[in-house]
Amino acid sequence: MDKWLRNTNVVRIVALVIGILLWVVVHMEETNLSGNSPLREREETINNVAITAKYDETHYHISSMAPANVQVIVKGKESSVKKVTTSNSYQIELDLTQVGKGDHQVALKPVGFPSDVDVQIVPRTVHVVIEELQMKEVPVVINVKGTPAAGLKAGQPIVKPAKVYITAQTSKLDQIENVRGEVSVDKAQSAVTKQVRLQAFDKDGKEVTLNINPSVVDVEVPITSPFQTIPLQMKISGEPPKGFAIAMVTQNPDKVTVFGTQDVVDRLEFYQGPQLNVQDLNETREFALDIPLRNKVTQLDPAKVTVHVEIVPSITKALENVPITIIGQNENYNTKVTLPETAKLNITVEGAPALIDQLKVQDVQAILDVSNLPPGKHELKVTLNLPTYVKLGMPQEVKATVEISEKAPK
Repeated sequence: MDKWLRNTNVVRIVALVIGILLWVVVHMEETNLSGNSPLREREETINNVAITAKYDETHYHISSMAPANVQVIVKGKESSVKKVTTSNSYQIELDLTQVGKGDHQVALKPVGFPSDVDVQIVPRTVHVVIEELQMKEVPVVINVKGTPAAGLKAGQPIVKPAKVYITAQTSKLDQIENVRGEVSVDKAQSAVTKQVRLQAFDKDGKEVTLNINPSVVDVEVPITSPFQTIPLQMKISGEPPKGFAIAMVTQNPDKVTVFGTQDVVDRLEFYQGPQLNVQDLNETREFALDIPLRNKVTQLDPAKVTVHVEIVPSITKALENVPITIIGQNENYNTKVTLPETAKLNITVEGAPALIDQLKVQDVQAILDVSNLPPGKHELKVTLNLPTYVKLGMPQEVKATVEISEKAPK
């Protein structure tokens, strides 16, 4: 032992060990005095911690949750508590996976905290109201904004798909007025095609946030000349031969869409179609005719018309005492029919049985025009206005004699 103590190297080593031990003891004492010991217990309060709800979002909606934030008190070793307060790896979870629609009081659960800390949640439970989501199919409304290039007009938008599905709680679905998007056609010279994002709006015109499927649709807005759809008027000329008559004429279409400048389109009440000559037609036939462009109209839709003419054997009928009506009389003269003396005509008419059987004297007008005639006797042609597809029973010129004389002075 004495030899070791006389050995300088041994003494130096012993002194070094003692010095190290003294440093460790002093350092641990300082650590304990400063309060930073990782073994020391610590309590920390975290305020306004948001609650994370766990539920089936495809079938349910949380309409209310109270409170939405809680207070969390964490107790444990200082190092573990510090780890909690300096990280965002923890959650206060509201597990609703086993809960259906309705009002519920559900306990909260701490998730992601170290296992060696004690977690206290204030309050421990929350009140939650859950609504079941419903799906509804609604049409898409496209608002067309702006004005196309001069002389052009925006047509009806074509939407694909034309209907979409909205999903929300029942109370919110009942508020929905429509689902719509917007397309600008300002200064457009041709069809406008674009994808449009849809938005849902309530009855007050306010946007409502909900799930729309699909939320984007394809829209095409045709750009055309101004147009309107009006009746298509057919003109029938000529007559079937004696012994035959027109029973019925039908056409398809009976209306046509005309395109042109706005002033041209606005003044049209009907469109004059092609003329069909049925002279000497003695059997039922169908005709496909081109509709001509008239009166500065630039386009027609459709451009053809099909006309079905039904021809049947005719019958005749005698009509007696058809009154003659005088037009164009001068108020300073007396005008009267002298021949026939009764001022009434007897005529024979011909036509299809269905028309002739129902024909009455009142359906025929016999008109005598005396406009600009001087005093005296005049033999004039009587104009007969007969119902459509009815003709005189034999080619004849019906005449009457009138006498025009000055009125006696008063």
